[in-house]
Amino acid sequence: MTVVIPTLNEADRLPACLSSVLWADEVIVADAGSTDHTVEIARRFGARVIESCGPTIGAQKNAGIEVARHAWILSIDADERVTPELQSAITQALAAPAAVAYRVHLRNRYLGAAFDRGGWARDYHVRLFPSTYRWTTHKVHERLNVEGHIATLAGRLEHESYRDLAHQLEKAVRYSAWGADDLRHRGKRVRASQLLLNPLWRFVKTYLFEGMWREGWRGFVFCMVHAWCAFSKYALLWDAERKAGAVPHAQASASFQAADAAVRLDLAEDAPFVQRA
Repeated sequence: MTVVIPTLNEADRLPACLSSVLWADEVIVADAGSTDHTVEIARRFGARVIESCGPTIGAQKNAGIEVARHAWILSIDADERVTPELQSAITQALAAPAAVAYRVHLRNRYLGAAFDRGGWARDYHVRLFPSTYRWTTHKVHERLNVEGHIATLAGRLEHESYRDLAHQLEKAVRYSAWGADDLRHRGKRVRASQLLLNPLWRFVKTYLFEGMWREGWRGFVFCMVHAWCAFSKYALLWDAERKAGAVPHAQASASFQAADAAVRLDLAEDAPFVQRA
């Protein structure tokens, strides 16, 4: 099995990640041009490093898969750690594969503690799969399209996506810009409902319906940033259209006054900004 880890300036978090997969047959770090000591640390741990391997996280992962020497891939990020229980489950699954791919249960940590209630406590993603599969190469929310039976592994994958609140806000800005750029290249146009209602719906959905209110102030702060990111993504798309002359001021004002009578939320496009690949 080959472990593939995409990186960009992860010198502070990569050692813990690499320490958790020392048992793997091969570890590939697909780096996108780090300016810190990420590459040196990876090589010090014995990982194979591919540098400047793609413009998106999905492209980085695919570059690592392309050169993998083994038939199975474990895809993890630098802010994740494989627990001993998950290691044991992976070893058993690969000894006699009974599914086309395997999902893992993430233990998401946020502002110093794990989320054990609400939507982020029920976070599963396909991470163990044959090397014939490839990720999509969207700037945000790359996906692995798998057909067939997917089994769930025992054990947890520890995940600390943000170093602190400032890092979450910085990441939210970057992902919002990427998300807006993806929508623009797909020919999508912003509507008033997306600017006005999608942020509200995102907060209500995550905080109330998914139960993040049970996480106290941490859950509230997380959901507020989550909602703000929904607004900023569509605001950036609107700004790009404005600069291109696609949304004249009068037309935009009329659109807001009408409040987009269709009020279509486009929830499929309004995916969470956190990378849940």
